[in-house]
Amino acid sequence: MIKVCGNTGPLAVLAAALLFASCTAPVHETDPVGAALAADHSGWRTYAGTREGNRYSSNEQINTENVAQLEVAWRYSTGDKDPDNHSQIQCNPIMVDGVLYGTSPFLMLFALDAATGQEKWVFDPAEAQGSTDDEMAWFHQINRGVVYWENEEGTDKRILYSVGAKLYAINAEDGSLVSAFGNEGSVDLTRGLDREGTENAYIAGTTPGVIYKDLLIMGMRVTEDGDAAPGHIRAFDVRTGERRWIFHTIPHPGEKGYETWEDPDAWQKIGGANSWAGMSLDEQRGIVYVPTGTAGPDFYGGVRKGQNLFANSLLALDAATGKYIWHFQVVHHDLWDRDLPANPNLVTINKEGKAIDAVAQITKHGYVFMFDRETGEPIFPIEEKPVPTAGLPGEQVWPTQPIPTLPEPFARHKFEEEDVASLNPESHQYLLEKYRQVKHKGMFSPPSKEGAWIFPGYDGGGEWGGAAVDAETGIMYVNSSEMPWILTMIDVPENAGKDLSLKGIGRSVYNKYCISCHGPELKGNGPSYPSLVALNQRMTEGQVTQIIHNGRNMMPSFKQIPDNERTALLAFLLDAEEKEATAKLETNTKEVDGAEEHNLAGPKTILEEVPYVSTGYIRFLDEQGYPGIKPPWGTLNAINLNTGKLLWKVPLGEYDELTKKGIAPTGTENYGGPLVTKGGLVFIAATKDAKIRAFDKKSGKVLWEAKLPVPAYATPATYSLNGKQYVVIACGGGKIGSPSGDEYIAFALPDGGSLSK
Repeated sequence: MIKVCGNTGPLAVLAAALLFASCTAPVHETDPVGAALAADHSGWRTYAGTREGNRYSSNEQINTENVAQLEVAWRYSTGDKDPDNHSQIQCNPIMVDGVLYGTSPFLMLFALDAATGQEKWVFDPAEAQGSTDDEMAWFHQINRGVVYWENEEGTDKRILYSVGAKLYAINAEDGSLVSAFGNEGSVDLTRGLDREGTENAYIAGTTPGVIYKDLLIMGMRVTEDGDAAPGHIRAFDVRTGERRWIFHTIPHPGEKGYETWEDPDAWQKIGGANSWAGMSLDEQRGIVYVPTGTAGPDFYGGVRKGQNLFANSLLALDAATGKYIWHFQVVHHDLWDRDLPANPNLVTINKEGKAIDAVAQITKHGYVFMFDRETGEPIFPIEEKPVPTAGLPGEQVWPTQPIPTLPEPFARHKFEEEDVASLNPESHQYLLEKYRQVKHKGMFSPPSKEGAWIFPGYDGGGEWGGAAVDAETGIMYVNSSEMPWILTMIDVPENAGKDLSLKGIGRSVYNKYCISCHGPELKGNGPSYPSLVALNQRMTEGQVTQIIHNGRNMMPSFKQIPDNERTALLAFLLDAEEKEATAKLETNTKEVDGAEEHNLAGPKTILEEVPYVSTGYIRFLDEQGYPGIKPPWGTLNAINLNTGKLLWKVPLGEYDELTKKGIAPTGTENYGGPLVTKGGLVFIAATKDAKIRAFDKKSGKVLWEAKLPVPAYATPATYSLNGKQYVVIACGGGKIGSPSGDEYIAFALPDGGSLSK
């Protein structure tokens, strides 16, 4: 029986699963500047276009009749892509008063003339830190955008953006540090989390926060293992950098939601439940809407039994104070890495003749959850449906999961044998054999040693690119990856304590921190999780140490690993000469079955309590690297939020070599979001084939496409300046085996071209 809030039994379980609480929404004096921004859809002053997060533009100079005339207006190269193709640009740039602000692969901040692409200034965080680029702890980490703020007089204009764990305030006019902010221009995000020991934790501000009056409300990325920092939401004073409020996403004693954790000390040791995907702001009501991710560790919850609020939840908070208003938990006791992947969309819909201000949240598993903004009441019924509960020993799987009756899902959920790809007979047979090795087929099948399908995959379905919503029609446009992934659990390999070599203990350290991504045999999984076999033939000890400390590509920093553990890990990874661990390391010694066993001394984390680990993030692919499910492999979807009905679905992207064989466009795995315009268009890049496209928003027909230097895994921005509309996209590549790039490209109609509607 599962214990819930002090009560037991099926009724208590159902009541807790259905639980969402609400209170009266706050009433705040409206910020005139913020209110004007919320009503204006002609610019691109914030991440996702406006604080409502809708990626919508009222510009219509570029429209369905003339979009085919688009040409390159300007190109800007930051000049700092990684030659080994590890770097990316996921930035959705902003444009304020004729200046475009964005970030580079090495997270330099730049300002350009938005009409010409001419550089105005560049801020280099490595230089500000007094470091070389290679020493930066945010090496090749991600930044998806920046925040602009100015005071009422317009005399103080700032760009706030994160570089790893540093939140910087930069003078928007000249690129200099604002020394009055934080500690000489920056705030350390590892501090002020109301828990000891977070200073060495991996924390990064990947997606920009939102401005409410003189507050910057922020989430952050943390690791997804048992040693993760808590993902609390904070608001900082934009002038001073002082923390003004904090909301504990893993509640402290006496706070709402504390009772949903069986362990009364969970708040002191469980991490995650963080908002890494961005948030949205209702300026008029003074409410910020915050989506959260999974509590750590991802795939085994036996160390965090209970419903686990406020993980995997959409939170409505008072933007001025951080006080709780309402929540809805989209996945209970998550075991499948179902983080809420993007900021919610604030929309006004017409349901049965009644206008409703709603918040719509997309998910990785391809659903849209919709609620009344003030009360949290679902717009369409949400059913708690029973799911399989036969989990790993020690696990307590939550017995139900919420499924919205409407809107209709934008991603497929069925993956049976008849859905296995069949590009040719040999490939089909190869895939069938692999398919039959995975036992569990259902969406919420608990992680197991027999394997389970994650479909849509860990990256969605919906992902961090988010959804666009047409402010005039209430139609949502959202892209989806249709990629099955395989989740298989194994016992954490036994501690190598009886092997007294550095490599023996190093293997134990590897099992603790690295095995879930690089696998028990160090073979990795594709370009995102490279093989570590024979690493000593490719890298020096100094290079490996740098990556462990700084992170790289998908890998976060592991600077929290103690020196003695890092010494042993390096010996294992680089196949160092055998030496006695007791001669090099401080160890704890205990007698096991009459023999001494040595384990690394030092602080322990919840990682030591986790008995199972996944074998890695494994895509289901054929021998040529194509997805193992029948197409489409990537889609663009239109959903009428007024009725909940799916209007159309079209493939997004193609493989040229398959098209040449007469195979209809298949779509590709995609990262980055769409924008929708009053001119009747949906612009999106995101695809592996390195193209940007414009779709007719009514039909889903491709009206224009352009080849890019590398794939643009980012969301485009659009704005009008000096009578001309521009569409700008960051071309960074670097994901899923794509080459890296460092260009921003702006498209516009030619001078003298047709501007007809």
